[in-house]
Amino acid sequence: MSVFLIKLIQVILSLTILVVIHELGHFIFARLFGVRVERFSLFFGKPLLRYKPKRSETEYVVGWLPFGGYVELSGMIDESLNLEQMKQPPQPWEFRTKPAWQRLLIMVGGVCFNLILACFIYAMVLFTWGDAYTPLNNSKYGMEFNERAEAIGFRDGDVLVRTNKTAFERYNGDMLRAIANADEVTVLRDGSETVISMPEDFGLFDLQKDAQPFIAFYMPMTIDSVVAGQGAARAGLLAGDHIVSVNGKPTETWTTFNTALTQLKLQEEEGEIVNHDISIVYSRAGVLDTVTVATDENFKVGVSVAYPYTPAIKEYGFFASIPAGIAYGWNTLKGYVSDFKYIFTKEGATSLGGFGTIGSLFPAQWNWYSFWMMTAFISIILAFMNILPIPALDGGHLMFLLFEMITGRKPSDKFMEYAQYTGMIILFGLMIYANFNDIIRFFF
Repeated sequence: MSVFLIKLIQVILSLTILVVIHELGHFIFARLFGVRVERFSLFFGKPLLRYKPKRSETEYVVGWLPFGGYVELSGMIDESLNLEQMKQPPQPWEFRTKPAWQRLLIMVGGVCFNLILACFIYAMVLFTWGDAYTPLNNSKYGMEFNERAEAIGFRDGDVLVRTNKTAFERYNGDMLRAIANADEVTVLRDGSETVISMPEDFGLFDLQKDAQPFIAFYMPMTIDSVVAGQGAARAGLLAGDHIVSVNGKPTETWTTFNTALTQLKLQEEEGEIVNHDISIVYSRAGVLDTVTVATDENFKVGVSVAYPYTPAIKEYGFFASIPAGIAYGWNTLKGYVSDFKYIFTKEGATSLGGFGTIGSLFPAQWNWYSFWMMTAFISIILAFMNILPIPALDGGHLMFLLFEMITGRKPSDKFMEYAQYTGMIILFGLMIYANFNDIIRFFF
């Protein structure tokens, strides 16, 4: 099965789960308060599939455009834009006749269900696989840094200790945010603590600007295994060989080795003619030698290195995994909200992506752990984005409901109609822009 197909299946399955759960949140609260649900739609557009059970008021459909979904509630101006119904006399089963607090709960039901789903997935992942990580203070070789980090003052082999605000525990998003927001970073260098001052204008995007990661675990480029039949094996490279350089570029570590091959791939994608036969200098038993290695279409040679660190694994029983999953979900939400400010920067705007970007987040080979972790993360994103005060989103309806509850004045149907149109234009504009960014990144 091709990589594209594997990623496509994961995206469709993940979005299907998330949309169904989100709309189920609206559906359950609507039915709880006696609001009639005219339609439950997975995705938008003209229905490809439709089903209406006997003695049911709700039609269930699947649209052709795999982007979101909706529940059509009687007596509400929403994605369905059923304006004729709003011209009729209000009925007791309609959304508009219910108290404001009930309408508010119906509106936040989808967001709540997405947050609950994310925490549940995290809990079950912790219960099934545990929490495995490499403690930063136990890193055998310390960390490896790129040129930008070295210009600030970091050195290969430094062990991260703390910032002026928080101590380091593990390599994750929290660690990167801590570095980006720090005034000072303390590292252990040659057995002594060294304080590094961070630039005042340094931010999270500065950690992601370069081909080589700003920071990574230092992993010597000593071959652990060679894939039979691929370039390295055909060239005679063996387990235990230490790769020194690729096409003259030093590759003492796994990170620099991969960066060198990735840069060749990027050069080819930009239209340059790049030789897939690369020159590798390696050391075997202390003796240097040079060999020509044929790479595949992705500039892979078929070697791997051993992970030189022993991970710490924290296991959870079923009941212990529930609060741990909630804490994990809450921390993920806080991190995403903290990072959201970058979307209003030039780098943030250009980093927006659509379906292609979502697909790239999933692994090229099917892995249930990765699939569920990514689905939970997207569920967090979906919850947060839906609560933003944008007309047509749940947050927009919530904003108008709060206005009504505070002032006692209900926005007119005409105002809500225009707000819905405006919100849909904004949302579809963002969707087009995000997918246009994907196209630009793919072709240019």
